[in-house]
Amino acid sequence: MTSNASALTARPNDFELTRRHVAIAFAVVVLTGMAVLLYRERAIEVQLVMPQYEDIESTVSATGSVIPTNDFAARATFSGIVDNISAHLGQRVHRGQKLLQLRDQFANARVNSARAGLLAAELNGENVRSNGSREDQIAQASELAKAENEQAAAAKSLATIQQLRKLGSTSDAEVIAAKERLDTANAAFAAAKQRSQTRYSIQDLKSSEAKIEAQKANLAGEQVSYRNANVISPIEGTVYLLPVKRYDFVQMGADLVRVADLKKLSVRANFYEPDIRQLKTGEPVRITWPMGAPGREWSGRIEAKPMAVTGDGVLRTGLCTVDITSDTDDLPVNTSVTVTATVQKHSHVMTLPREALHDEGTKHFVFRVEGGRLEKATVEIGLVNAMRAEITKGIRKDDQIAVHSEGGETLRSGVRVKRQGAG
Repeated sequence: MTSNASALTARPNDFELTRRHVAIAFAVVVLTGMAVLLYRERAIEVQLVMPQYEDIESTVSATGSVIPTNDFAARATFSGIVDNISAHLGQRVHRGQKLLQLRDQFANARVNSARAGLLAAELNGENVRSNGSREDQIAQASELAKAENEQAAAAKSLATIQQLRKLGSTSDAEVIAAKERLDTANAAFAAAKQRSQTRYSIQDLKSSEAKIEAQKANLAGEQVSYRNANVISPIEGTVYLLPVKRYDFVQMGADLVRVADLKKLSVRANFYEPDIRQLKTGEPVRITWPMGAPGREWSGRIEAKPMAVTGDGVLRTGLCTVDITSDTDDLPVNTSVTVTATVQKHSHVMTLPREALHDEGTKHFVFRVEGGRLEKATVEIGLVNAMRAEITKGIRKDDQIAVHSEGGETLRSGVRVKRQGAG
């Protein structure tokens, strides 16, 4: 009984404790709601702008390297020692000027020997086509005249003997001997005549022509060897790379010297695959060198669109050639530059900062200020780039548009706002 009485006595206190808890919880909810209401009604500070009418353009950019349009790169075709250097860095050289020599003291002698061999083969070929040398032709003419005289004498002798045989003054043996002499003379004359006209056969002619071609190939090979040892510029230009010094030992394939017309430069730029279809041959571009000359621009045009795409995944690019059309002074070869192509441009259109434009699925909207509060306004857009967006429908030119809040608050409809810097 005592235990039950104690339990009954404690219940009122427990009930009062529960009511206190409910009261506290209710107060917390009320205070929280009031705080939220006050917060929602607090005016946030935002940056406001009005639409501007200006030109807007859509561009695509790519990085690339500056290269000479007409470039001569000499590399060592054999390992050896640099024997002499005849040009210096930055020197203007003409076509055919000797630039550098590797050690090969027999190169010139081999070229001269090959040239002599070709001349001999060509002379032999000319003799074959002319049916012998000048000396051979003189000897053949003399031999032919001698054979012709013998033929005439044999014919005359036979005619005389035959007349005498009719008179019985000669024997048949003498007639036969005269006929044999004439036959021999005829054969000798025919042989001499053939030699004077066709001494060499078609096979001889083909053989002489083959020897000429072989000697030409030999000379060309020796000339290549000579050029390998004696680097001669095939173009007019400026020496822009000279990585070796006299008496340096160079490995086969090493760069020796490079010459180019530095007034005619190009850029090989890699555009991302989605941007390639927007490029047009002949389209003007801007070229910048952010690392070396910030703020400076060079002009160019697209000389050739990418013919193929390389790479894997999202990093698939196409190589595009760009001709630099402006002055190329102060733009070094092999410089890494940025190429920007304007693929579309609209003039004098309504624009807003890109940050003020928001997306919701396929629709676009901005926050416009109406009566001191933000109002969501659906808009239609035109060109959009990284900085500006063209607005074609949905707002007026005197509307105030919120760009962003200064405190990082999320913009939403109904929020009270004040201009940045207002008290």
